[in-house]
Amino acid sequence: MLVLLPPSEGKATGGTGPAVKLDALSLPGLTAARSAVLEELVALCDGGDEDKAAAVLGLSPGLRGEVAKNAGLRDAPTRPAGEVYTGVLYDALGLATLGAAARRRAEQSLVVFSGLWGAVRIGDVIPSYRCSMGVRLPALGGLGAYWRPFMAEVMPEAAADGLVLDLRSAAYGAAWKPAGAVARRTATVRVLQAQTRKVVSHFNKATKGRLVRALLEAGARPKDPAELAAALRDLGFVVEEAGAGRLDVLVADVH
Repeated sequence: MLVLLPPSEGKATGGTGPAVKLDALSLPGLTAARSAVLEELVALCDGGDEDKAAAVLGLSPGLRGEVAKNAGLRDAPTRPAGEVYTGVLYDALGLATLGAAARRRAEQSLVVFSGLWGAVRIGDVIPSYRCSMGVRLPALGGLGAYWRPFMAEVMPEAAADGLVLDLRSAAYGAAWKPAGAVARRTATVRVLQAQTRKVVSHFNKATKGRLVRALLEAGARPKDPAELAAALRDLGFVVEEAGAGRLDVLVADVH
């Protein structure tokens, strides 16, 4: 099973690891593309025009410090990606408290999409950064479109012949859309309020984090969306199959 996750907007800072080594990251077919994005992002943020960099990155006045952080990315301290990404989904997933077996499964199956790195596994060692998939860099253009051909080469191999559980937001989904046989083995999840059948927002992320954690702890190995639905029901989730690999998870709480 391959689980596709969005990154978090906020990221943990600091770390004790050495500067990022692009050729040490997983999915090595993305190395050259990562280098190009990193080079342009650092040049943009280290070019002396903070206003331009902040505008390109879509930063509010309170986040202007992210420009300086990006400028120092080549030498910044690092930590595992599973520690860098924070927020509601990652809090609910609780990587730090997984048992050893579930942690190994997480390292094998979780892939986090990123405007800067394309995609990384949770054990990849990276610095904290700010660069969403919606950014348009001056030379490379929109990152969703930029990453698309590289992902089309790399991700089918990463998916192999297993289920793909796609929990990405629309912006990150633009970087790779499973096709052919992989698409037939891909499941997407909506989180709906049980009574109204309306999509929930904050609780959506928390539910997806808990869902992934439950699958990892159970060692579930569903091969297609129908088997995933059955596995989630066994784990206590209320699931409806909506066709074409779409699963609706129904929740009573919407906080």
